[in-house]
Amino acid sequence: MTLLAEKDEVMSEEQVVQATSTLCTRESLVDDLRRLGLQAGMTVLVHSSLRSFGWVCGGPVAVVDALLEVLTPAGTLVMPTQTGNYSDPANWQNPPVPQPWWDVIYEAMPAFRPEITPSYKMGAVVEVFRTHPGVVRSNHPQVSFAAWGKHAALITAHHSLEYGLGEQSPLARMYDLNGYALLLGVGYDNNTTFHLAEYRIPGANEVMLGAPIIEDGRRIWKRFKDIDLDADIFPTIGEEFERTGQVLINKVGQADARLLPQRAAVDFATAWLRHR
Repeated sequence: MTLLAEKDEVMSEEQVVQATSTLCTRESLVDDLRRLGLQAGMTVLVHSSLRSFGWVCGGPVAVVDALLEVLTPAGTLVMPTQTGNYSDPANWQNPPVPQPWWDVIYEAMPAFRPEITPSYKMGAVVEVFRTHPGVVRSNHPQVSFAAWGKHAALITAHHSLEYGLGEQSPLARMYDLNGYALLLGVGYDNNTTFHLAEYRIPGANEVMLGAPIIEDGRRIWKRFKDIDLDADIFPTIGEEFERTGQVLINKVGQADARLLPQRAAVDFATAWLRHR
């Protein structure tokens, strides 16, 4: 199972400043987002790389503020707050840990708690959003989502532990709501929404996962079923979906930005996977 992480490469602030041709502000980001096609009232799942904007006055706070201003409380902002580190240490690769540590981790790792557990390698924008007033978060130890706005409670409620990006996930609720995916400085390999299509293909390879959760008031290590996910094919699917003319493309700051209708994208990916 491949858990996506926002690809926000480590750069010094000096390097970012030197690579910036035009300063970004909350106001300029609002203008750019509207020019791209983002509108009040939309339900949008955002993936982002802060460094891709260039130097932003106010950093990730300005980015979140700009998104909220454009969408307004009539819309809904959603971000993945994944915690790939809350998983079976036997499968860790970046970095792996010594096998003698595994049993200690099974017994001692604190349980996932949506209110306080930070996301893992998801970027600065996600962490600012996760702690923003009014944001709620789904209760999944590995693939949670945070949401703010009109449909936040509906999207994050009843997130199934098993098959965590499938039909009982925030992705499926966004599909029902005709939501959008917004890629800000990241590629289709970060487009989590395509994972929903993988669950709609019969015969997917099943895997057993594990994570520390709270069940019946106590911390336990819980094992649960899922499917083996593969984001490596997402760039190809995304490039072919763009040829349908349904993806809006523009710059937000210095970032390449793409706004795509989630239902159409998932349906396209499902058909693509069935006939590959």
